Amino acid sequence: MGFRPGQLLNTPLVAMLPVVLLPATAQAASYGAGIENSQWYLAESVFECRLVHEVPGYGRAVFNHRAGESLSFFLESDSALMRPGRGSLVVEAPAWRPGVAPKPLGTVNVSDDRRQVSLDTRQAFVVAHGLLDGMRPTVTRESWFDGRPVRVQVSNINFAGEYQRYQRCTSNLLPVNFDQIQRSRVPFASGSTQLSDADRQLLDNIVAYVNADSTVERIFVDGHSDSIGSRIDNRALSEDRANVVADYLKASGIDENMITVRAHGDQYPVSNRPADNRRTNIRLQRAGDRPELQQANGYGGEPRG
Repeated sequence: MGFRPGQLLNTPLVAMLPVVLLPATAQAASYGAGIENSQWYLAESVFECRLVHEVPGYGRAVFNHRAGESLSFFLESDSALMRPGRGSLVVEAPAWRPGVAPKPLGTVNVSDDRRQVSLDTRQAFVVAHGLLDGMRPTVTRESWFDGRPVRVQVSNINFAGEYQRYQRCTSNLLPVNFDQIQRSRVPFASGSTQLSDADRQLLDNIVAYVNADSTVERIFVDGHSDSIGSRIDNRALSEDRANVVADYLKASGIDENMITVRAHGDQYPVSNRPADNRRTNIRLQRAGDRPELQQANGYGGEPRG
């Protein structure tokens, strides 16, 4: 998902969110990089793009985009300096741009986790837009220790060039990540072994991921049926369903030696609804995963039957 600054100029986010005001008399403890030490670093792969900025004395600010997900932004601290609660997010001008008014963006939740502040996709884009506009997004929240305001500033210096590289990285991400396709399900109509367009898209995404991730060493394909009809017929139908999925994976370039095909008929229902049981489950196993007895239902827990 690319970022176009013009998309955010008319965003209602600023008008919608309230602002937390801290006492003007309290002396703030400010953390932020200056001209001499402001750097952004890009870590890139087809699985994830991460743009990292070190905030001296505090920790780091990170734009993160994982394959199959949306952009996010977070502040990570090695020692939680801010007290959990509601803090303020403001985009303000650096010291060398006097007279430029700050833009309040509303409130943020500050947690007691190492990742103290996490922004959703919309807020992350607003922060990126502020940096591209030469501003410094700043989170303010009172200290754990003495109640004074803690200000964490994100520097725009050296951001624009690395952000362009970051955008190129995101355009090359895989369509899905491992968590999204580790356990997948292909549903079937009653008596059917036909794949739909949506099923083929799912399988194409699995193929793209497996081809990119050399740690995936085995794919389990488990066919199932409902309990309508004879057990012999259901067993044969579930085998046909498993084979149609396995054959598609093989035809798309997956090594057949990676694929284990099993047929279970109506032995392991997942619900009382027949439609839920007409399925083929797909499970990816990475090298080093515990070689447990693979559950035929494909979703963990003990098989039911």
